[in-house]
Amino acid sequence: MQIGTSGLFLGLAISQAAHSIEEFYFRLFDVFAPARYLSGLISENLALGFAIGNALVVTLAFWTYFFRVRPAVGSAKAWIWAWSLVELGNGIGHIFFALDASAYFPGVYTAPFLLVFSLALLYRAVRAVDRPLVY
Repeated sequence: MQIGTSGLFLGLAISQAAHSIEEFYFRLFDVFAPARYLSGLISENLALGFAIGNALVVTLAFWTYFFRVRPAVGSAKAWIWAWSLVELGNGIGHIFFALDASAYFPGVYTAPFLLVFSLALLYRAVRAVDRPLVY
């Protein structure tokens, strides 16, 4: 049985939710300057700012699934491309930082899931360049 494109996207959204929890629990905002900066834009309390920022990202991922990808609206393919590329970079980045430090880096445990789902979605999107995606 093959998982459809919408199922893969749901897997990506769930993986991002788990990834955000891992990043929060292990305090990415304490060790990664861009996360600290963005969290500080939201709140003086970095943990709160990080939680709010990640809640917005996860909410957008599930909004994309329920209101763009699952009903297969016209813009679904563009949303799939965008999310897949962002999450591919996210997964690669966490693995790179962990390898560079030769140590744990917050988010590295869930990064492989982001890679698997984003690569599977990109594979589907590339195969469907000249035809509709099968959702």
